[in-house]
Amino acid sequence: RQQKWKSSVSTQAKMPPCDFVPEKYNSYPYEHMQKIREQNIVPSLRMYYKKPLLLHQGHMQWLFDYEGRRYLDLFAGIVTVSVGHCHPKVTMATQKQLARLWHTSNIYMHPSIHEYAEKLTSFLPDPLKVVYLTNSGSEANDLAMFMARLHTRNFDIICLRGAYHGGSPYTLGLTSVGPYKHGVANGFGCTTTMLPDVFRGPWGGSRCRDSPVQTVRKCSCAEGVCHAKDQYIEQLKDTLNTSVPKTVAGFIAEPIQGVNGIVQYPRNFLKEAYQLIRERGGICIADEVQTGFGRTGSHFWGFQTHDVVPDMVTLAKGIGNGFPMAAVVTTKEIADSLAQNLHFNTFGGNPLACVVGAAVLDAIEEDGLQKNSEDVGTYMLLELAKLRDKFEIVGDVRGKGLMIGVEMVTDKDSRCPLPAEEVGQIWEDCKDMGVLIGRGGLYNQTFRIKPPMCITKKDADFAVEVFRTALQRYMERAA
Repeated sequence: RQQKWKSSVSTQAKMPPCDFVPEKYNSYPYEHMQKIREQNIVPSLRMYYKKPLLLHQGHMQWLFDYEGRRYLDLFAGIVTVSVGHCHPKVTMATQKQLARLWHTSNIYMHPSIHEYAEKLTSFLPDPLKVVYLTNSGSEANDLAMFMARLHTRNFDIICLRGAYHGGSPYTLGLTSVGPYKHGVANGFGCTTTMLPDVFRGPWGGSRCRDSPVQTVRKCSCAEGVCHAKDQYIEQLKDTLNTSVPKTVAGFIAEPIQGVNGIVQYPRNFLKEAYQLIRERGGICIADEVQTGFGRTGSHFWGFQTHDVVPDMVTLAKGIGNGFPMAAVVTTKEIADSLAQNLHFNTFGGNPLACVVGAAVLDAIEEDGLQKNSEDVGTYMLLELAKLRDKFEIVGDVRGKGLMIGVEMVTDKDSRCPLPAEEVGQIWEDCKDMGVLIGRGGLYNQTFRIKPPMCITKKDADFAVEVFRTALQRYMERAA
């Protein structure tokens, strides 16, 4: 029976050529790796796929497994490989620094932290000119919360439902995705407000979001008016009037939600939200961990697409192309409030990390990756939208640049999430045909496509054709 549905689907999916030849794999056999995994690695580190991949080497947008199979990486190590696996420019800069100086800590000066601080802040608008370097996004958001509270002398921080801001005990209060919540006290002083999700939320229409693809929901709003945005702002006002004191420490939001499946808010929502928070003495934090460094295409930072300037920006993931580094960038006044006592980070801003960060910024500029994100991302979004029009189970296609979400539903009218197991079958099929994509959403119902920013239109064609074939196979199985 299985053979029957497989053979009746034709696919034009031909993997684009790649002249890179991986080295021969010479580590433990697959079964031995699995044994070590079971015995020596914490079980909370779950793996993707029924037969997890054993990866061996990477080159730009490609990954190679232990048997030499090649995969198009559309998830980039969870939106982290920004300029490409083992990008030659970043690799060379790292190797040079490795031979010169790894670590001194911030108790001494070294060239690369000063060069990098100047370079990174040149990409940010005034007054965002002071940097604190850390090692991960959770750490950066943790510090941002801490600074917001110190600076305002208020405690309460507001976040959006569906947000992911980290897994540390402090940031877990901001992370508002159920499976990440452990049964320990967390979230003291963190209040969630309704997510302005124009596809799945109570309000949404056909012109709400800043994306080449809008929802299939209809609306009758006049030009320049957005009923959905007004309703979600009313919900935020309601939260402010009922759930927190009259002054707050701040508000944090991703410009586009990542883990929750590329959720975009109605235009001007963030602008009005920032205003409401500032009226109550709070500071506004933009979590650019997934949206930063040109990924949205039209702008270098996600917050710029909302026409706002936050008081604080947190950066990680793509900042180091896979090297563990992160940053909080803020104003001099806010940074000063942290200087009243000691606050120290041993590895943050080490010589190696700063050299990597600078090389990543150079690669983004020299390779034209922001423009590539816009061109290839828009092209891919429009191609995926054709699949939404063809398949009843593709409920929504959305995003901006190379930050794309495809939400799966049982049918377009109910917008009921396609069960995670069924989404999993499509996902496994894509992997078997050579395309790796992510998963997200509160019900694990959304495919997350966030590749290294060097992918080409030919790669996009291949990926869309693979996805089409996987959808077709699903429909035949269901029939």
